[in-house]
Amino acid sequence: MSQKAKEIEKSEAVGKKGRATSLDGVLGAQLRQRRTLLGLSQEKLAEQLGITFQQIQKYENGANRISASRLFEISKALETPVSFFFESTTANQSFEPAYGFSDNDQAAFEGHDDVMSRKETIDLVRTYYSVEDPKLRKDMYKLIRSMADNLKKTS
Repeated sequence: MSQKAKEIEKSEAVGKKGRATSLDGVLGAQLRQRRTLLGLSQEKLAEQLGITFQQIQKYENGANRISASRLFEISKALETPVSFFFESTTANQSFEPAYGFSDNDQAAFEGHDDVMSRKETIDLVRTYYSVEDPKLRKDMYKLIRSMADNLKKTS
């Protein structure tokens, strides 16, 4: 087998060179979640990284791949370890290439059913942690938990 054929076979095994994969979508979702949790706009994060906010959008939507060095820069800007971006993946999970807009069906932006990735959840967590008094925060948690338990009992 020629060297070129080996290179082609290798690139097909891991996704085409330069083409985003579903892993890039996972990394982008984690990026969006952390950025939103910190209350950073795409513009502010882009400014810190020296790139455009459109590039942040492409990363978050999984349209563009994030290089290792860029992921390191992002992790520093978002004050989180690089491993955070891979926490929602499993060791045996396979990642398919992500195609351009016209190549396949696209999920709706708000179609994600994961409660932890919803804007409402992230806003709630940010608001909760904005209460500086730990005792008051814990009391608020107990109140909300009690209300939820009572609603479950009456339903």
